[in-house]
Amino acid sequence: MKCPYCGFIDSKVIDSRPAEEGASIRRRRECLQCQKRFTTYEIIDRVPLVVIKRDGSRQSFDRMKVINGMLRACEKRPVSLSQLEDIADSIEQELQGSLEREIGTDKIGEMVMSRMKTVDEVAYVRFASVYRSFKDINTFMDELSKLLIEKT
Repeated sequence: MKCPYCGFIDSKVIDSRPAEEGASIRRRRECLQCQKRFTTYEIIDRVPLVVIKRDGSRQSFDRMKVINGMLRACEKRPVSLSQLEDIADSIEQELQGSLEREIGTDKIGEMVMSRMKTVDEVAYVRFASVYRSFKDINTFMDELSKLLIEKT
């Protein structure tokens, strides 16, 4: 690691600890030439995920879009933002852990719905109605029937 003070290439690690809830490692270093100390952070270099939209266009994965979609479905429901962030985190981790680098919106939507079902059934139905584009009351009732059958 190059010293930010003198530019010397070599340093030693004095202290190392997890940072940002384990998402990175904070290291205190000391330059072997000038003996000044500095801090570095080590993070996992993630391969970017590409989302394939329904129209065939591609864009990078944005967890905030997932959270915003869930927020709309959870309006006036007893679901906390931290619960939605946990869902988004688990979806992002699952996607990063898979070997796929391009993911369809249909797969992401199904992942959200499966998690929303356990958090709040009303929010799940709201999300499903937008995601699955219910065309009429019969399609809506079919989804509700499936939900009721799963509960029994």
